[in-house]
Amino acid sequence: MAESALYNTALARAMALCSGSEHCMEEIRSKLAAWKVGEADSERIINVLVRENFINEKRYAEAYVKDKFRHNKWGRIKIRAGLRLKKIPAELISTALGSIDNETYVNSLREMISAHRKSVRAKNQFDLKGKLYRFGLSRGFESDLLYSILSAESADPDQEGHEGYQENH
Repeated sequence: MAESALYNTALARAMALCSGSEHCMEEIRSKLAAWKVGEADSERIINVLVRENFINEKRYAEAYVKDKFRHNKWGRIKIRAGLRLKKIPAELISTALGSIDNETYVNSLREMISAHRKSVRAKNQFDLKGKLYRFGLSRGFESDLLYSILSAESADPDQEGHEGYQENH
């Protein structure tokens, strides 16, 4: 069967795109659709890209987890949701998330909370804790982990927890 010019051009563009950075099948599907490539040709192109190892969902998931955790300071919940949106299989998501060192994860959250605490205005300790808790949740961290970190910090007299709010006398 004769290959269309659009198919060949789209395949070459997709190969160039995938050789420059990691992409998943879903991202390439949407690119191909934007380039007006038909569904049958899109699937053929994706099959070629997978066969030639331009696309590798496992490799993509690992790179995504590493980037979002290190650079964006996202928690596991937000990372998992992002990968689900990209239609990455659940077992690949779990494996990739397992690559995050737990000690590094907890320390990263502690540092983030500590840094954010300096800019938070709160009426009292309870208000401060609530704002820090919501901040951690918005970054995709687990509620039980946030609770235990915030509880440990407020129970620790060595923590400088009083600088984030002014008490009204």
